[in-house]
Amino acid sequence: MIDPLTALAGIQNAISMVKKASKVANDLGSLAPMIGKLFDAKSNATKAMLQAKQSGKSSNMSIALQIEMALEQARAFEEELKMLFMQTGKIDVWNKIKARQAQMDLADAKEISALKAEAKKAKEKEQEQLEIGLAIGAVFFLAFIVFVGIYELMEFCKTSRCGR
Repeated sequence: MIDPLTALAGIQNAISMVKKASKVANDLGSLAPMIGKLFDAKSNATKAMLQAKQSGKSSNMSIALQIEMALEQARAFEEELKMLFMQTGKIDVWNKIKARQAQMDLADAKEISALKAEAKKAKEKEQEQLEIGLAIGAVFFLAFIVFVGIYELMEFCKTSRCGR
């Protein structure tokens, strides 16, 4: 599990690294790897916060505060980045990046939805198999009880008069 504070520090480090590099870079293309690392750090921080919430070790307020502060910082930087693209006359590239991001987010959402549906089906199938197993067990148990009852009745009838 990723430590949330380490993940948030990763975002801050990535933002400062991109800002420093943008001052000396001669074109936006040379910043792409660092910008990619920033968004990777943002994704890792979000995942770390969700894992921390699921672990129950942190309060909801603490987690919410950390998530929102990190996302706000990343959002503000994204706006700065957008302005950088505008200032260099590359707003069309920015728009393509955002369109591709939207497509990828949609594909991720569909994949997650499909995985959840698959997990739900697997759980339902497992539950159905459990129910079938219990039903088969109950039928065998009842058959055993009936068999024992008939056997005991026949033994009883051998030693005493039963309906004769």
